[in-house]
Amino acid sequence: MSERQKKIVFTLKKDLIRLIVVVIAAFIMAMNILTFINAGGLYPGGAQGLTIIIIRVAAKYFGLNIPYTPINLIINAIPIYIGFRFIGKKFTLFSLIMVFMNGVFVDILPVHSVTHDPLLIAVFGGIVNAVAITMCLDVDATSGGTDFISIFLSQRKGIDAFPIILAGNVILLAIAGLLFGWDKALYSMIFQYVSTQALHVLYRTYQQKTLFIITDVPDEICKLIYAQSSHGATLIDGEGSFGHENKKIVYSIVSASDTRKLIPMIKELDPHAFVNSIRTEEIMGNFYMRPRD
Repeated sequence: MSERQKKIVFTLKKDLIRLIVVVIAAFIMAMNILTFINAGGLYPGGAQGLTIIIIRVAAKYFGLNIPYTPINLIINAIPIYIGFRFIGKKFTLFSLIMVFMNGVFVDILPVHSVTHDPLLIAVFGGIVNAVAITMCLDVDATSGGTDFISIFLSQRKGIDAFPIILAGNVILLAIAGLLFGWDKALYSMIFQYVSTQALHVLYRTYQQKTLFIITDVPDEICKLIYAQSSHGATLIDGEGSFGHENKKIVYSIVSASDTRKLIPMIKELDPHAFVNSIRTEEIMGNFYMRPRD
């Protein structure tokens, strides 16, 4: 088998795994809607929340039973266009599969109620929502809607999308509160907060860590960091305070997900290396982020 054929086979296997994970994530998110969100009368953020509000408005005020899938696809049309045009075609394709399959599962699966306690529904619904989103993000896909807008603004425009998305979600909850009661809107705030915090814990690609590595093999460490993360490093001259031995300090910023695999490799390369990993709050300058496919 030639190298080209091996590469094609590897890509096909990777895409098949990607597809399976996306479909499973779509199923989990649909079950979350049917089990927790609908049972508790909650409203998620973004396109999903807007879809649910439209469906409930149509049912309550016009007596219409509108399926989930077409409304969700229409709302996601512009974000999907942004994804295809500016982010990545394959990335957007798998995200579109996620959006479509999620809608199909919501429309065909029955509603199940696990609990009627609104606080439990908000907390566990938020956690399950974060798990489904993390599964998508781990295989380079999204759950659609504001995720596309967030990635576009942050990667292409250098704009922090969080305040914009937060403002949009506040407006959604205000509309839901006016139309359906403020208790559901307030519990929806708990749902969204728990989901955001759980996602922050589960998904680490957009979190950065600063590495300070005191080592006797700085060049090898720098090569390792670049090979594993595509990030460079800076060498700093250091001196021990007790023995006054000259040491090299490798300074680098990598993603938190890269840190977990780098530290064991560094210890294997230099068992005597001293590694300090610090959470990075803000970066100014050129920091490489792997482009979406």
